[in-house]
Amino acid sequence: MIEGHGDDAYKYKAIKINFSSNVYNHVDHSGLHQHLFQQMESIRTYPEPEPYSLEKVLAERFHLSSEEVCVTNGATEAIYLIAQTFRNQISAILMPTFSEYADACRLHGHKVVPIYNLNRLPDRGRLIWLCNPNNPTGEVREKEVLTACIKQNPQRIFIMDQSYEFFTQKALLTAKEAAEFPNVILLHSMTKRFAVPGLRLGYITACKELLHEIRTQRMPWSVNQLAIEAGHYLLSSSQYDIDIYLLLREKKRLVQSLLSIGGMEIWPSDTHYMLVQLRMGKAAALKEYLATEQGILIRDASNFEGLNEHFFRIATQTPEENDKLVESIKKWTYMY
Repeated sequence: MIEGHGDDAYKYKAIKINFSSNVYNHVDHSGLHQHLFQQMESIRTYPEPEPYSLEKVLAERFHLSSEEVCVTNGATEAIYLIAQTFRNQISAILMPTFSEYADACRLHGHKVVPIYNLNRLPDRGRLIWLCNPNNPTGEVREKEVLTACIKQNPQRIFIMDQSYEFFTQKALLTAKEAAEFPNVILLHSMTKRFAVPGLRLGYITACKELLHEIRTQRMPWSVNQLAIEAGHYLLSSSQYDIDIYLLLREKKRLVQSLLSIGGMEIWPSDTHYMLVQLRMGKAAALKEYLATEQGILIRDASNFEGLNEHFFRIATQTPEENDKLVESIKKWTYMY
């Protein structure tokens, strides 16, 4: 889906506050900027065909072997690589969720089966895709429930996208735990963790047998030299230590402020972002008003499978920005 994702500020002239992607925008990139400036000469040569050096650092961090880590051009490349590796299968996808799972599967000949409960898996289907924490709802599935499901279905491969793992305090499968299963693939995003969506940097962790299959499908040099350099810097830096407790506490305040307006429901979320359902009015109209009149960008979530024109998604930002969002939505509600 080239169109229809969040963070489409390029469509508008004067976006000042961005709630539309699930990135917390208030991090200091000055050190990263300086580091990458110092590395500019490196663009004169090819990067590593595969980002071996960064995979080694990640493997050491998670107590894995390098064979159990595969760095990719964002989590999106990982999604398409997996769909390509297991082409022409039946893929069950837990909905509503990120559209790229279904898009990647259909591109590579999968039959896509939407599911809404892990307790009712289809009789057929080798691959089970889920996002945890989920996008767009922010829901985290209980670790014990997922582990039991994995053990009860050894014939299936579970692809679990943990791109937002940093933004929850609920227990998740660790990379080490997942690699001990022969049928689990975890996706991770440095894009989300470090607020660098323009760099496109993610990675896969899984047992070496599964990752060997996936690596055979990847093209060389898919991760560029500056992204590799950024990855090394980000993993060694201490300036990206966001206080998740405070961010989630501010999320709760934002939820209460939005509910006080009336006319909307907010789905339970275990992260800093949330899915909101308007009782009246369309999310597209609210988005257009906020973007053009208030310089605020939200995510119209109506194109998530299983949702409709009344849904939008936002990610918690600073208290001042959150208050501005609430007041702007209140104005639109009165106008509507």
